[in-house]
Amino acid sequence: MPNWLLPENIADVLPSEARKIEELRRLMLDNFRLYGYELVMPPLLEYLESLLTGTGTDIDLRTFKLVDPISGRLLGLRPDMTTQVARIDAHLLNRASVTRLCYAGNVLHTHPSGLHATREPLQIGAEIYGHAGLEADAEIQELALSTLALAGFPQVRLDLTHVGVLRAIIEGDAAAARDEAALYLALRAKDVSDLKALTANYAPQTRDALLALTQLYGDIDVLKKAREVLPDLPGIAKALAELAALAASVLGRAEVAIDLADLRGYQYESGAMFALYVPGLPNAVARGGRYDHVGEAFGRARPATGFSLDLRELARLLPTAERKHSIRAPWGNAPELKEKIAELRKSGEVVIQSMPGHSNELDEFECDRALVLDDNSSQWILKNLG
Repeated sequence: MPNWLLPENIADVLPSEARKIEELRRLMLDNFRLYGYELVMPPLLEYLESLLTGTGTDIDLRTFKLVDPISGRLLGLRPDMTTQVARIDAHLLNRASVTRLCYAGNVLHTHPSGLHATREPLQIGAEIYGHAGLEADAEIQELALSTLALAGFPQVRLDLTHVGVLRAIIEGDAAAARDEAALYLALRAKDVSDLKALTANYAPQTRDALLALTQLYGDIDVLKKAREVLPDLPGIAKALAELAALAASVLGRAEVAIDLADLRGYQYESGAMFALYVPGLPNAVARGGRYDHVGEAFGRARPATGFSLDLRELARLLPTAERKHSIRAPWGNAPELKEKIAELRKSGEVVIQSMPGHSNELDEFECDRALVLDDNSSQWILKNLG
């Protein structure tokens, strides 16, 4: 096997694509800062027990594991940065007030999340800690929508769901509570036959409600139908009211859909969850939601909500960036030449000096001007290249 081949679903990022990704990263982080989010940089690997604290089996299965040659302890390469940022909030910052944090960095997955997905996503996201009210959820949704709009995606569909609905349904049924993980998988796949088999011995009210969840998807009117067909339980009423409020907060800015069976992230989410879809991509481009209990696993319970997305996946949807106009200059050590090149670069121009005996082969830059001596060979001037 050639020694330059990479593992499956791992790829190099070449200049034009790397430029798109980096410009998106800068654009999004700058937008986060305008909302008051502070940048943090968690480590690429941690002790495994810390990395997996507060997560479910899904995260465990996606984590690459290795032995630390110094301590002999098991380490994990992060598959997600959300819990790392929660740890930073809980233990390193330890603030009593509301804290807004953002992050960007590579994560690594043992298996790709989809057919053509990379196993090395570039995750970027933002989190709010310390406020349990819907105001935090609404701000995170607004931030996600504004960030996608800046990136060139004004047409967005927002899908909403709430883990409180399922938990309220199964709370009073011991058999259903025991099968919580299996129910989650069946609902997520909308596998009605599997769901019917699972719920055969449940209380009739529980069984009917669980089966109804597979049909509760569509526009905002789904909330009205849910109130009619689901049990009149406080947990369900609260969850539906929160979804109605969050949907109302983005009307006019995004198409809103409700899917009460879409429970991805259910294992550590604790409230409203959302997914954002853009034209050209069948899967959600961003996901977010409330996860109040993750900080509790680190010894400090804090309300928390946030969102994240994969910059590589998003960049693939954007057109190839136009090549940047630049200036070709000869190689030389003459003080006047160096001074002119420094002056041009300081003004924001890209100046590429040609190495002796070589032409320039560039993906990102188009040399449409050249730095040459004037007719009197006394001054360096710019000449347009036809």
